[in-house]
Amino acid sequence: MSSFDDGVRKDDLDPPYLFADYASTVLRSPGKALLVPPPGLTELTGPAFGNGDVRDTDADLTVHGSGEAIGERIIVHGTVTDSLGKPVRSSLVEVWQANAAGRYVHALDQHPAPLDPNFVGAGRCLTDDEGRFRFTTIKPGPYPWKNHTNAWRPAHIHFSLFGRAFTQRLVTQMYFPGDPLFYQDPIFNGVRDERARKRMISSYDHGTTSPEWATGYRFDIVLGGAEATPLEH
Repeated sequence: MSSFDDGVRKDDLDPPYLFADYASTVLRSPGKALLVPPPGLTELTGPAFGNGDVRDTDADLTVHGSGEAIGERIIVHGTVTDSLGKPVRSSLVEVWQANAAGRYVHALDQHPAPLDPNFVGAGRCLTDDEGRFRFTTIKPGPYPWKNHTNAWRPAHIHFSLFGRAFTQRLVTQMYFPGDPLFYQDPIFNGVRDERARKRMISSYDHGTTSPEWATGYRFDIVLGGAEATPLEH
């Protein structure tokens, strides 16, 4: 078991594979200790995305239909840094989310809420030399799920980060400030340290807010160290 400089245990930072309040983990969590083989040349060197694989429009989730996406337009931006505060450059950042009505574009999502034909709910970009990313999207709505009685998930955006290769992938979720559904969400509360949970909550950023266009939110991702963002490995 490892620990960080501020006394937060690693087990309290990242969510456990088995968390009884999150019902599906009971069936999908491993029953035995995981074996992690040492990385080889394939795992460390590629394949990886380059600048030619990602278009500028991939970071705008609102422009891929024949009309405007429905909902509150938002700008989500931030930085990806390592445990020493250094920027993580040219890293592929992917996002996916529900639409403004709280429904995903996925065959398994049968939530009786409308689909938006002009919103596919997924985007990607590469971090720049300062480790910065920026997305234009629609604020997602909360949605019901069957984890427990009258269960609703808080509004959130999924983030996936790749390192030097596809095998080096980390996943986390970004939440919005002041959400009344935090208290009953086992995915959010699967991170047992309260300070770490707060690092998954974005902050309203008036400096990024665009007049008469979109509100802004900042979400910085830290990979490792005392201020690490909780991640699903």
